[in-house]
Amino acid sequence: MAFGPASRLGVSLFDETPPLERVKGQSQEDSETIIRAVYRQVLGNAYVMESERLTVAESQFKSGELSVREFVRAVAKSDLYCSRFFTSCARYRAIELNFRHLLGRPPLDLEEMRGHSTNLDTQGFAADIDSYIDSDEYQNTFGENIVPYIRGYKTEACTSMVQFTHTFELVRGASSSSLKGDLSGTSPKLNALVINPTATAVISPSGAGSTFRTPADAPARRTPLGTSVSSIGNVYRIEVTGYRAKTVNRVSQFRRSNKVYLVPAEQLSAQFQRIHAQGGVISSVTVV
Repeated sequence: MAFGPASRLGVSLFDETPPLERVKGQSQEDSETIIRAVYRQVLGNAYVMESERLTVAESQFKSGELSVREFVRAVAKSDLYCSRFFTSCARYRAIELNFRHLLGRPPLDLEEMRGHSTNLDTQGFAADIDSYIDSDEYQNTFGENIVPYIRGYKTEACTSMVQFTHTFELVRGASSSSLKGDLSGTSPKLNALVINPTATAVISPSGAGSTFRTPADAPARRTPLGTSVSSIGNVYRIEVTGYRAKTVNRVSQFRRSNKVYLVPAEQLSAQFQRIHAQGGVISSVTVV
């Protein structure tokens, strides 16, 4: 059961795309569709150039030598995947993306992430990829012939509210891409949230919060400058975009960034003036 309308939760891309399954007698065109779906899921919606495709594994899949699961394994253990989501990423970012790409959900807790970190230290990258694909969870969910898909926004795929809300941290972004569409990039996104553990707000993309993340140095009930909570009792979350990088390098002069401020009610007017003076554009203002 999906939790609420997918369009309002920002996961309609996944909810409206039915799972793909390989069946006997499929055409070459159907096989190509499955191959593209595997690349899209395992590589985090990244664009794959023709020169990057795994031609040998594709040929084996089309001839029936490889099941969907074994083709998924080939892509996930490839140099292409390793270079994008392992060697170029922080350790815990790589692990959380493995969960997204191979099991379609966020990690359950810190211990689950530590287990895979230990696998990487003791057995290596390839063996850790095998641990996802050879798991009972993968077999029971996708079997041999279903392409993995994002399922963590469905309540039956998660065991806690924390894990459920973390799904939206992992999959929502400008293009739902694992890296380019995400402000976190190659840095861990769930690490601190899993350690606590902390549930996060699920906000409609048409409202506040869908493409912003609170800075690591911003306490939950204080402004970035350390000002105490308002005597009135309300703290407001201001999301701002449109800032230009302060640099003399004209190449990066027009790069834009997003920022979040947590401000007491009595300081709203002054903060608005500072934002506008700095060239920022206020995207939303909500009560914390």
